[in-house]
Formats: sequence, C-alpha cells, structure tokens
Amino acid sequence: MNFNNLKKLDKDDLLHLVGLETRRDTVDTLLPVVGAFAAGILVGAGLGLLLAPKPGNQLRDDLRQRLQSGQDYLNNAVGRSEGSQAQTGPQGTVSRTA
Repeated sequence: MNFNNLKKLDKDDLLHLVGLETRRDTVDTLLPVVGAFAAGILVGAGLGLLLAPKPGNQLRDDLRQRLQSGQDYLNNAVGRSEGSQAQTGPQGTVSRTA
C-alpha cells in the first residue's frame, strides 16, 4: 500500500485496518425497530378493518361520521378559544372581528 492509497482511506477504512469499528449511535439501532413497529401497526390496523364484523359500506359510514364529529369538535374548540381571546379597541371596548 502506497501513500496515495492512504490518502483515499476514510476513518472507517483506517479503523478496519487495525481491527476496530466505529460505535453505532442509538439512532442507528433504534430507527429500524421503530420503523418495523410502525409497519406492524399499519398492517394490524388494515387487517382489523378487513376482518371487521360490519360490511364495508356500514364501516365506511361509521368512520365518516366519527371523522366528521371529530372535525366538529375541533372547530367548536377553536371557536371557543378564539372567543376567549377578546381584543380591546382604542376606546377600551371589547370587540371581536370575524
């Protein structure tokens, strides 16, 4: 091995020459586990929907109603929080602009 080849080596190559390797980060070991867990959750949810005791039309209607009620709840919560943030005008009166 000549000097030009040594210039081209990176840190991992040099460590490998002496029989060492870089330490793995927590992210390097944790990321594949979290990815596999998330994929398992998605597959399980999909199978649960496929094997549900209700027919597809009823299941979709139920999901649509639940999503709509969730949206209504969030809209009401946002509307209440905007109403509680009263703005004071120049004369000291409380006004709310839409």
